[in-house]
Amino acid sequence: MTQDPNLAATSTVSFEKRGAVALVTLNRPQSLNSFTRQMHHDLWAALDQAEADPEIRAVVLTGAGRGFCAGADLSEFDFTPGPDMVKRADPGPIIDQAFNPSTRRIQSLRMPIIAAVNGVAAGAGASIAMACDIAIASPHASFIQAFSKIGLIPDAGSSWLLVERLGMPRALALAMTGDKLGAQQAKEWGVIWDVADDALAAAMAMAEKLAVMPTKALVATRHLMMGAHTRSLSEQLDQERDAQSALGQSHDYFEGVKAFLEKRPAQFKGE
Repeated sequence: MTQDPNLAATSTVSFEKRGAVALVTLNRPQSLNSFTRQMHHDLWAALDQAEADPEIRAVVLTGAGRGFCAGADLSEFDFTPGPDMVKRADPGPIIDQAFNPSTRRIQSLRMPIIAAVNGVAAGAGASIAMACDIAIASPHASFIQAFSKIGLIPDAGSSWLLVERLGMPRALALAMTGDKLGAQQAKEWGVIWDVADDALAAAMAMAEKLAVMPTKALVATRHLMMGAHTRSLSEQLDQERDAQSALGQSHDYFEGVKAFLEKRPAQFKGE
C-alpha cells in the first residue's frame, strides 16, 4: 500500500496504490468534496498516475468524509457586483475547461473505474459517479440533480447519463424537481450497480476482481456499449466484429482460450 507524496501534498485529491488497484479520494470533506478548478487538475493527475503504472489495472474513486461530491464549489464563481458580473459568473468556461474534461477523462481511462459513493452525490458529483463504469453506494448515500435549484440544467454528462439509465420520464422529473434519490431506489432504478453497508470495501472487492480480468476487453466493452445508442443494430454488429478482431490479437485472448481448453484459471495480463 503506497501513497503518492505529491498528490497528498495538494490535499484536494489523494492517491493510494493497493496492489493492482488505485484508490483515488476526493479530499475536501469540509465542503462535501465540491469541485474547485484545482481539484479537477488533481483528479486528472491522479488518473494519469494510475495509467502510468503498468501494475495498476483498476481504479476506485470515492470521497473523504460524509459526502462523495457536492458538485461545483460555487465560491469559485465571482458574483461581485459590477459591469462584467454576468461574464465573471458565467458557468460555461469552467464546464468547458474542468467538468467536461473530467467526465471525458473518466470515460477514456485505460482500465475500469468503480465509484464508491459514500454519501451525497449532488449536481456534477452525481454525474461523476454515473460516468464511472460501476457505482456502489452506501445505504445513506443519495443522488441529487441540484441544478434546477440554482436556475441551471444538468451538466458534466447528467443530461445524457440520466436518460440512458432511467428513460425520459424519470430522468426529466429528477432533473426538473431536484428531488433526492436514495441509494436503494437508485439501485432499483438502474442508476447504480449495488448498495453496500461498506461501499468502499465493496468497491475495492469489485476492483480487485476486475483487476485480474482482461483489461483491454473490459474497456472495449465500455466503449462499445456507451456508443451503442448512436448506431443501428447492423452498425453495432460491425463494431462488435471490429472490436473482436482487434482483441483477437491480444495476449489475453490467447491466454483465455488456452486456459479454457486446459481447464485451468486464466492468467490475464491486461495486454
